[in-house]
Amino acid sequence: MIVKFFKGAAVLREPLEQLLRELKPDCNVADIFLHWAFDTADKFGIFRLVFHGTSFFSLSGLECLRLYEPQKKVASDSEPFVVTNLPGDIKLTRKELPDFMDQKIGTDFTKLLIDCKVSELKSYGVAVNSFYELEAPYADYFRNILGRKAWHIGPVSLSNRGTKEKAERGNKASIDEQECLKWLDSRKPNSVVYVSFGSMANFTAAQLMEIALGLGAARQHFIWVVRKEKNNDEKDDWLPA
Repeated sequence: MIVKFFKGAAVLREPLEQLLRELKPDCNVADIFLHWAFDTADKFGIFRLVFHGTSFFSLSGLECLRLYEPQKKVASDSEPFVVTNLPGDIKLTRKELPDFMDQKIGTDFTKLLIDCKVSELKSYGVAVNSFYELEAPYADYFRNILGRKAWHIGPVSLSNRGTKEKAERGNKASIDEQECLKWLDSRKPNSVVYVSFGSMANFTAAQLMEIALGLGAARQHFIWVVRKEKNNDEKDDWLPA
């Protein structure tokens, strides 16, 4: 579905060209998946910035995997390896990597990502939905070691200032907003951990159980946002009693 969506978004290319022709901006900022935007901007001699909605950590990690391929130097999918040159001595296994890292798979999504990467490397730089204080070592690494022009402009969600507007984003929560706020107000400042893996991550019931047990064992107050799959028939028995 996501591949079809971004292929369909290519119909915006002609209207964008018309807009650039009329406005003559100094720069064009386009999402990473709109790879054709580079050629469109380049046609008019306009700088193109790639917008990434992830983080400097993930961008740096993926780039180290692409450049140094440490995943190809282990004997099995379950053998840990250190991501070469990435700060923090980060260890992964091949089975933890996304499918698109294996370019031999040849899926439409893999081809889309390759086109996006080529476009990104040709662009002037990247804008990232992050902020320096969150991941300073990786922001510095991405710019100073990998040599990429980059700006942290996040969190972009701060553009929604109203509390009501923020609360009404996404699907309706299973817990009452006022009940949640009342519970938060009863805790000491800086004592609650907020846990969310975003709207793209999918977990099995077994994985959710492991996360729940880990959070419980940490003996730390937390709020955990869990996305419920529409077509997920698994029961919620992963929830701790």
